[in-house]
Amino acid sequence: MTAGHPDDECWLRRALELATRSPAPDPNPRVGAVIVRDQVLLGEGWHHGAGTPHAEVEALRAAGDARGATAYVSLEPCNHTGRTAACALALIEAGVSRVVYAQPDPNPVAAGGASTLRQAGIEVAGGLLAEQAEALNRGWSFSVRHGRPRVTWKFASTLDGRSAAADGTSQWITGGAARADVHRLRDGFGAVVVGTGTALADNPRLTVRTDPPPLRQPLRVVVGRRDLPPTANLLDGSVETLQVRSHDPAEVLAACHARGIHEVWLEGGPVLAAAFLRAGLVDEVIAYLAGALLGAGAQAVADLGVGTIDQAHRFSLVDVTRLDDDVRLTLAPRPTEIPRPSEIRRPSGVAHSTDLQEAD
Repeated sequence: MTAGHPDDECWLRRALELATRSPAPDPNPRVGAVIVRDQVLLGEGWHHGAGTPHAEVEALRAAGDARGATAYVSLEPCNHTGRTAACALALIEAGVSRVVYAQPDPNPVAAGGASTLRQAGIEVAGGLLAEQAEALNRGWSFSVRHGRPRVTWKFASTLDGRSAAADGTSQWITGGAARADVHRLRDGFGAVVVGTGTALADNPRLTVRTDPPPLRQPLRVVVGRRDLPPTANLLDGSVETLQVRSHDPAEVLAACHARGIHEVWLEGGPVLAAAFLRAGLVDEVIAYLAGALLGAGAQAVADLGVGTIDQAHRFSLVDVTRLDDDVRLTLAPRPTEIPRPSEIRRPSGVAHSTDLQEAD
């Protein structure tokens, strides 16, 4: 971060606030921008989703005359022309004299805006409030760096680790407050993933049911080769459903990544969860623990290949939240090697919900 002006942080915080209005599950990052001259707000804007003008362009349009002004942006202005023009060029053409941004752009395709601006004689400062800006785009930043979506595994269990009773019933392990919390958190993800076993046993809808309703529903992803019956809730047409006819977690994530999905909410049963864990493809765990005991029934996770305590999958506790008589634990895996983009397989055997009955 280069030397700045006393009011830089104040205006940049406004840009970050505007960025929160951008859609969270979107192929593009959430970005806000503010145009200021002589400490007077001229215009502001935020990105409204893929295919729409970027935040800088929105702010410049609102400002009208931006000559000699300072542009505050939550993410380094892009240097790439795709469906929209490069924001760095838009700022140059508008005649701004200074640009302050928070998070450097990790995307090699779009990065380089700061350099282009400097070459045009514009003063540039970057890095202020970078951590806060990156937190707004947690999944997008992760996806760009690792070549796959970030995975959150959610499960609910009794105190003795049971996800269902001996007769297979599992509704409801947790109470209403915990179930409402699941819908609130699910709303921030681009896809919800389950296996065919869960889809056939529970007939879930996998939609976000909140008040007010979400702006968009996550993609429903079913993993496995078995067909779903025409009466399945996942085939009701209310939300798009994608079936990945594979049991390879990397292939599932590649199919999601190809669709611009940056964060996956894994709600699969014990077998699918174990597959993701054994592949090292779980980046966060959200566990709902109910104050109940079953003593028998399905475990929350299947065999992980752990033969001794030294091989246990260990997690760091990030947060504990009480939800009436239930508890939500948020945990992060202790550092392990994250698969590189080259290790993520190309998707194959992918069928849309309209193709499920015709696929092999």
